[in-house]
Amino acid sequence: MTDIVKISVRTLVEYVLRSGSIESGFRTATTLTDGTKAHQKIQKTYKETDQKEVYVKTEIPYEDLTFVVDGRCDGLLFDENEQVTVDEIKSTRNPIEWISEDTYPVHWAQAIFYAFIYAKDHDLSEIMIQLTYVQVNTEQQVKFKREMNFQELEAYVNNIVGQYAAYAKTKLQHVERRDVHARELLFPFENYRNGQRKLAASVYKTIFDKKDIFASASTGIGKTVSTIFPAVKAIGEGHLQRMFYLTAKTITRTAAEEAFRLLEEKGSELKVVTITAKDKVCFQEEVRCSKEHCIFAEGFYDRINAAVLDIYANETLMSRQVIETYARKHRVCPFEFSLELAYIADAVICDYNYIFDPRVSLKRLFEEQKKETVLLVDEAHNLVDRAREMYSADLYKSAFLQLSRTFKNSNESLAKSAKAINNHLLTLKKQEDLISKELDEDLVSLIETFTNHAEAELVQHPEADPLLLDTYFLSQSFVKIAKLYDGRFVTYMEILKNEVRLKLFCLDPSNLINKMGKGYRSKVFFSATLTPADYYKNLLGGTEKDYVTAIPSPFDREKAEVIILPKSTRYRDRERTMTPIVHFVENLIAKQSGNFLVFFPSYHYMEAVHDAFQQHAPHVKTIVQTVGMSETDREEFLAAFMPGMKGRLIGFAVLGGIFSEGVDLKGERLQGVIIVGVGLPQIGLERDIIKDYFSSIGRNGYDYAYVFPGMNKVLQAGGRLIRSESDQGTIALIDDRFLQRKYQALLPFEWQHFRIER
Repeated sequence: MTDIVKISVRTLVEYVLRSGSIESGFRTATTLTDGTKAHQKIQKTYKETDQKEVYVKTEIPYEDLTFVVDGRCDGLLFDENEQVTVDEIKSTRNPIEWISEDTYPVHWAQAIFYAFIYAKDHDLSEIMIQLTYVQVNTEQQVKFKREMNFQELEAYVNNIVGQYAAYAKTKLQHVERRDVHARELLFPFENYRNGQRKLAASVYKTIFDKKDIFASASTGIGKTVSTIFPAVKAIGEGHLQRMFYLTAKTITRTAAEEAFRLLEEKGSELKVVTITAKDKVCFQEEVRCSKEHCIFAEGFYDRINAAVLDIYANETLMSRQVIETYARKHRVCPFEFSLELAYIADAVICDYNYIFDPRVSLKRLFEEQKKETVLLVDEAHNLVDRAREMYSADLYKSAFLQLSRTFKNSNESLAKSAKAINNHLLTLKKQEDLISKELDEDLVSLIETFTNHAEAELVQHPEADPLLLDTYFLSQSFVKIAKLYDGRFVTYMEILKNEVRLKLFCLDPSNLINKMGKGYRSKVFFSATLTPADYYKNLLGGTEKDYVTAIPSPFDREKAEVIILPKSTRYRDRERTMTPIVHFVENLIAKQSGNFLVFFPSYHYMEAVHDAFQQHAPHVKTIVQTVGMSETDREEFLAAFMPGMKGRLIGFAVLGGIFSEGVDLKGERLQGVIIVGVGLPQIGLERDIIKDYFSSIGRNGYDYAYVFPGMNKVLQAGGRLIRSESDQGTIALIDDRFLQRKYQALLPFEWQHFRIER
């Protein structure tokens, strides 16, 4: 029995025929891709007897494989003699004169495949093939034609298929081994922790039933392996082909890599890829993606297939370090290399934005692939604010004013379009109301005009002006977000002297999270702090059909002593209560052995208390979080928390920061956590806009904007303490609001045996 390889025409020919370098940092929005509007304009010129968007499919045997190849042909044109021409339409923003008949072999290949399939189905001995290129702005066209007989078509197609076959065989052999080992895989620990089996079973049932789930599972339960393991089993049973493990922080990505490594030791053979941000993984001192400035960009597509085959044949856990090794070996860009691997891996560990951000998502994931994919969304509480950022966009007046001056003499059209935006923002500046629920369609139109002129300039001079490139991308992003704009958005302006900032601000990201996640077999949103459940379910796009589960802490709650010190930490009271708070911290650590972390709602407050603490307890060693710490600085901060130290260490950190979640300081490395304040976000324009919006739709706006996000930070910080069965220590909550019913209702069960310190 032969193995079946299902593949689209486009995927097949792009794999075999791509070549050349990674282009400059500028890439046009629709460069030689299937621009819908251009296609429709061409197709409207077809005769009644012509056909458009014709689905074609065929089987192509090759050695011990059968390729099932399909695609959609743009047009079938029939003349008076019933001779047929296959028409393949491509759109471009480049000057039309840049394109010759042989500029893009991959486009000929696509058209030749469609011609082969049609000729085969209709028993034609020869057929005409046409490439039609359309310049998006000018609507200029150029057409190239060639006639091929069936023998030529068949030979061409078989050659392309033959060049793909080695990779196809490698992947098929891997999938066969992967599935056998996944079916036989056992849970990697001798026993499940309390609640761990329930979480794993809930995730498997969610995948089996093609549902979504919101899982709140207490800190220390082992959420990472309890979500990955059932997904691996689902792959083995044929319900899935891949998973994405999505997270916002480097440290949780590391935890996912460790879980896959543990499963591999138990027999898993999944191919796992970690995507690291471009600026972190780039080999060059400056990120400049062009053949002129980077040897890893030059000729990238000439070498990438060999690099992919090499790493795929020899590695399973493709971490940043492994990818970098093979990238240097094959002289390819490590970031683009990791994206190529993401499309063929069984598991991908990456940031939320590769799935949920419409501007950077992995667009080559086809609908059929999504149906076989699960999204495991770790620390899902973080996705709410991250999604607000993804679905918002802003512009600054000063950039357009500068560009209008820069290009006044060299590109009059570009200068005028930039000046028009500058003038429009000046007009808006004079309005009394700086917040609007309506989208400014006139501004969007002006920005679209600017992007067209900027694109034309950048095509001719890709690296002429860094400000133009940056403003082009911001403008392009603004137009994309404007197309998503609805009643869940507002537009607001901030004015600082001569500067005007205008922002399209997404208040409720639920609809867009749902839209971007559509088509995937299942989505698993999990966190230790999806509390309150309805708040997160509402804002993460949940529906009544979704599953919800809450799994309590597996550890004896007596392991943590919980103390509430009811002192006000409100801004107006901080100076008055600082000394009592310092005395409390000093007395608490004097009674306890070991290291402590103390969390504050802001850097300024943290630094003030730290200074006062040093004066009262100069003998105690302290370490302080600073703004913009590098990865090395972060590692050194955490490494300082050593077990069995002669003295003690007190770490001062910020609530909601890099050390308040995802950090594992097990055993004697951490004996206590002190949380100063209820974590409310700083009062400001955006938070108040969020508050007013949710109040207007019948929700408690203050809770949605301030209380729930704030208390999530508190729960995350407190979760640093009890990470295993042997951990124990003290959690101290400093704020009189912790005694109010609203805040106590948000405390987990294992914290509700608190005592009050007077």
